Amino acid sequence: MKSDKISEAVVRRLPVYLRFLNDLQNREIATVSSQELGQRLDLNPAQIRKDLAYFGDFGRKGIGYDVPYLIEKIRHILKLDQQINVVLVGAGNLGQALSNYNIYLKDTMKITAVFDSYPPKIGTKINTLTVQPMDELASTVREQGIRIGIITVPEQEAQKVADILIGAGIEAILNFAPVILKTPPEIRVHAADFTTDLQSLAYYLHEGKDEEEHGY
Repeated sequence: MKSDKISEAVVRRLPVYLRFLNDLQNREIATVSSQELGQRLDLNPAQIRKDLAYFGDFGRKGIGYDVPYLIEKIRHILKLDQQINVVLVGAGNLGQALSNYNIYLKDTMKITAVFDSYPPKIGTKINTLTVQPMDELASTVREQGIRIGIITVPEQEAQKVADILIGAGIEAILNFAPVILKTPPEIRVHAADFTTDLQSLAYYLHEGKDEEEHGY
């Protein structure tokens, strides 16, 4: 890696590249140029080349990128060439949906433990996972070597859950609760806020469309 100061925007684009490259490999396409990647992903080819150049020289002039090789390299950069266990706290509707998504994953990153504090949920099954009580979280995190946590609890409980996860040794959190978590600087937190995303999408709606359709 040429630099330790890689921006978050670059890191967030890598899974986008990986998803498209996997599709190319499934269609038995062996090579791809940055121009082709840019056209299909609606990105500047120069930006793609720059993103990848942070981590090494993966392309060949006049040929482009070898698809299987680049997949291998991006998976290594994202640490997806190793088993990454994830813990989820909050076995409500959203937590169950995310846990059920496990069956569609073919990658090494999977939810391997689910927790909840609501007694009727404890002991219930979500596919192959059994919902565990919160007092088992720390020991499970240690036993399974879990490093990432997902929070899908109500906002008033999110900070407490984050504190428990961090105390158990979690290094990164994906937070679905609509609240800003207070965490130590070494803990990486990404927020997934459906409401904010939907509201920001509304900005791009065409003004006056409803009035035109209804004859106002």
